Amino acid sequence: MKNLIILLIIAISFFSCEDVVDIDLPNSTPRLVIDASINWLKNTTGNEQSIKLTLSAPFYDSETPPANNAEVIIVDANNNTFTFLEEDQTGIYYNTTFVPEINATYNLSITYNGELFTATETLKSVAEIEYVEQDLEGGFSGEETEIKAYFTDPAAEENYYFFEFTPSINMPTTLDTFKDEFVNGNEIFGFYIEEDLDPGESVVIRNYGVSERFYEFMFILLQQSSDDGGGPFDTQPATVRGNCINQTNPENFPFGYFRLSEVSEFNYTVE
Repeated sequence: MKNLIILLIIAISFFSCEDVVDIDLPNSTPRLVIDASINWLKNTTGNEQSIKLTLSAPFYDSETPPANNAEVIIVDANNNTFTFLEEDQTGIYYNTTFVPEINATYNLSITYNGELFTATETLKSVAEIEYVEQDLEGGFSGEETEIKAYFTDPAAEENYYFFEFTPSINMPTTLDTFKDEFVNGNEIFGFYIEEDLDPGESVVIRNYGVSERFYEFMFILLQQSSDDGGGPFDTQPATVRGNCINQTNPENFPFGYFRLSEVSEFNYTVE
């Protein structure tokens, strides 16, 4: 009987072991990732802008390499050229003379590794965030902090919005999209909920006016994104094509998007 018990213990121990299995995933040729977000914050000149260029990386890599030494320009409808220059091999390209204009069309041109990437987009306006309401007993548990940022949607036109909620606590930024299909011309709100946001802590709320195409792009991208952080232009689980085109080699298409937005910002402290 004693020997039988020993054999059972050995058998249980054997079948309880877990082997670590390393899965070799195929690595594709890195693609250019374009984060060209031109943001005109209300009540500012909007002259200082930046564009971030990186390269796609293998699935298990925690960092993405910068795309260095690119030539980056934006040209407006009046043929004014705004050149973006890289700072310290970071892959971030800056311009301090940009001139934003609502409903104006802009053309982005990026030359990288001998290939030309282009995109065209219109700068969209956004309504001002008027006030914020909170509920400290929200959510299914009744213990989460709910925040609603109210604004009035312009009537007689289609509007698309991109929301960004950045808390002061060590939590990732929350992104969301919205369209006025059923609430055109009404007072509406952006919604944010966070269990760990307590009185005295704050959240920066940003509402971006965006085009219909960007709304659709970001809506799909957010559906694919997990809830554990990371930016929308990090390595994607599936290919989501933006509005940037490789004119030299169409098969080597880039990731990312060229967007221009007016931005309404509200810095709210929880009471």
